[in-house]
Amino acid sequence: MIEYGSLIRDILVGVGVLLMGVGIFVGMLALAKTMGRVNVTLDGVDRQLDAIGGPVSNTLGHVDGIADTADQTLARLGGVVKSLEDVAGNVSDTANLAKNAISPAIVNAGATISGISAGLRRLVTGKNTKDQP
Repeated sequence: MIEYGSLIRDILVGVGVLLMGVGIFVGMLALAKTMGRVNVTLDGVDRQLDAIGGPVSNTLGHVDGIADTADQTLARLGGVVKSLEDVAGNVSDTANLAKNAISPAIVNAGATISGISAGLRRLVTGKNTKDQP
Protein backbone atom coordinates (compact mmCIF):
# COMPACT_ATOMS: atom_id res chain seq x y z
CA MET A 1 0.00 0.00 0.00
CA ILE A 2 0.82 3.50 -0.58
CA GLU A 3 1.29 5.82 2.34
CA TYR A 4 -0.42 9.03 1.45
CA GLY A 5 1.01 11.00 4.33
CA SER A 6 4.61 10.67 3.25
CA LEU A 7 3.64 11.23 -0.41
CA ILE A 8 1.82 14.46 0.42
CA ARG A 9 4.73 15.57 2.57
CA ASP A 10 7.22 14.89 -0.26
CA ILE A 11 5.05 16.78 -2.75
CA LEU A 12 4.67 19.75 -0.39
CA VAL A 13 8.44 19.84 0.29
CA GLY A 14 9.05 19.77 -3.48
CA VAL A 15 6.58 22.61 -4.06
CA GLY A 16 8.20 24.60 -1.23
CA VAL A 17 11.66 24.14 -2.69
CA LEU A 18 10.30 25.10 -6.14
CA LEU A 19 8.73 28.28 -4.68
CA MET A 20 12.03 29.11 -2.96
CA GLY A 21 13.86 28.66 -6.26
CA VAL A 22 11.34 30.91 -8.04
CA GLY A 23 11.75 33.53 -5.26
CA ILE A 24 15.53 33.44 -5.55
CA PHE A 25 15.20 33.73 -9.34
CA VAL A 26 12.96 36.81 -9.03
CA GLY A 27 15.38 38.32 -6.49
CA MET A 28 18.33 37.75 -8.81
CA LEU A 29 16.42 39.36 -11.71
CA ALA A 30 15.83 42.46 -9.57
CA LEU A 31 19.50 42.48 -8.56
CA ALA A 32 20.52 42.18 -12.23
CA LYS A 33 18.36 45.22 -13.13
CA THR A 34 19.87 47.21 -10.25
CA MET A 35 23.40 46.27 -11.28
CA GLY A 36 22.57 47.27 -14.87
CA ARG A 37 21.53 50.74 -13.66
CA VAL A 38 24.68 50.99 -11.54
CA ASN A 39 26.74 50.02 -14.59
CA VAL A 40 25.10 52.77 -16.68
CA THR A 41 25.72 55.29 -13.89
CA LEU A 42 29.37 54.26 -13.59
CA ASP A 43 29.78 54.63 -17.35
CA GLY A 44 28.46 58.20 -17.05
CA VAL A 45 30.90 58.91 -14.22
CA ASP A 46 33.76 57.52 -16.33
CA ARG A 47 32.83 59.85 -19.20
CA GLN A 48 32.71 62.83 -16.86
CA LEU A 49 36.09 61.92 -15.34
CA ASP A 50 37.58 61.63 -18.82
CA ALA A 51 36.26 65.12 -19.63
CA ILE A 52 37.68 66.51 -16.38
CA GLY A 53 41.04 64.75 -16.75
CA GLY A 54 42.52 67.25 -19.23
CA PRO A 55 41.77 70.44 -17.27
CA VAL A 56 42.85 68.82 -13.99
CA SER A 57 46.11 67.72 -15.60
CA ASN A 58 46.71 71.27 -16.89
CA THR A 59 45.93 72.74 -13.47
CA LEU A 60 48.30 70.32 -11.77
CA GLY A 61 50.96 71.30 -14.31
CA HIS A 62 50.47 74.95 -13.37
CA VAL A 63 50.60 74.11 -9.67
CA ASP A 64 53.82 72.16 -10.26
CA GLY A 65 55.25 75.18 -12.08
CA ILE A 66 54.27 77.44 -9.19
CA ALA A 67 55.86 75.04 -6.71
CA ASP A 68 59.07 74.98 -8.76
CA THR A 69 59.10 78.78 -8.87
CA ALA A 70 58.55 78.91 -5.12
CA ASP A 71 61.43 76.46 -4.59
CA GLN A 72 63.72 78.57 -6.77
CA THR A 73 62.66 81.72 -4.92
CA LEU A 74 63.36 80.09 -1.55
CA ALA A 75 66.77 78.97 -2.79
CA ARG A 76 67.55 82.52 -3.92
CA LEU A 77 66.32 83.91 -0.60
CA GLY A 78 68.61 81.47 1.19
CA GLY A 79 71.52 82.84 -0.85
CA VAL A 80 70.48 86.42 -0.11
CA VAL A 81 70.23 85.67 3.62
CA LYS A 82 73.70 84.11 3.58
CA SER A 83 75.07 87.16 1.76
CA LEU A 84 73.41 89.47 4.29
CA GLU A 85 74.86 87.45 7.16
CA ASP A 86 78.31 87.71 5.57
CA VAL A 87 77.89 91.47 5.13
CA ALA A 88 76.73 91.85 8.74
CA GLY A 89 79.75 89.89 9.93
CA ASN A 90 82.08 92.07 7.85
CA VAL A 91 80.41 95.25 9.17
CA SER A 92 80.82 93.96 12.73
CA ASP A 93 84.51 93.22 12.10
CA THR A 94 84.97 96.68 10.57
CA ALA A 95 83.24 98.30 13.54
CA ASN A 96 85.51 96.42 15.94
CA LEU A 97 88.57 97.45 13.98
CA ALA A 98 87.41 101.08 13.94
CA LYS A 99 86.71 100.99 17.68
CA ASN A 100 90.13 99.51 18.37
CA ALA A 101 91.78 102.12 16.17
CA ILE A 102 89.90 105.09 17.63
CA SER A 103 89.89 104.09 21.34
CA PRO A 104 93.54 104.96 22.01
CA ALA A 105 93.16 108.25 20.13
CA ILE A 106 90.14 109.17 22.25
CA VAL A 107 91.94 108.29 25.47
CA ASN A 108 94.95 110.37 24.36
CA ALA A 109 92.64 113.19 23.30
CA GLY A 110 91.00 113.14 26.73
CA ALA A 111 94.39 113.48 28.40
CA THR A 112 95.30 116.25 25.98
CA ILE A 113 92.04 118.09 26.61
CA SER A 114 92.52 117.81 30.35
CA GLY A 115 96.06 119.16 29.94
CA ILE A 116 94.79 122.05 27.81
CA SER A 117 92.07 122.89 30.34
CA ALA A 118 94.63 122.91 33.19
CA GLY A 119 96.89 125.16 31.16
CA LEU A 120 94.05 127.56 30.40
CA ARG A 121 93.08 127.61 34.07
CA ARG A 122 96.65 128.55 35.04
CA LEU A 123 96.74 131.17 32.35
CA VAL A 124 93.48 132.72 33.49
CA THR A 125 94.24 132.62 37.19
CA GLY A 126 97.85 133.52 36.72
CA LYS A 127 99.15 130.76 38.95
CA ASN A 128 101.70 128.14 37.98
CA THR A 129 100.61 125.31 40.31
CA LYS A 130 98.85 122.27 39.05
CA ASP A 131 96.80 121.63 42.20
CA GLN A 132 94.31 124.44 41.66
CA PRO A 133 90.65 124.10 42.36
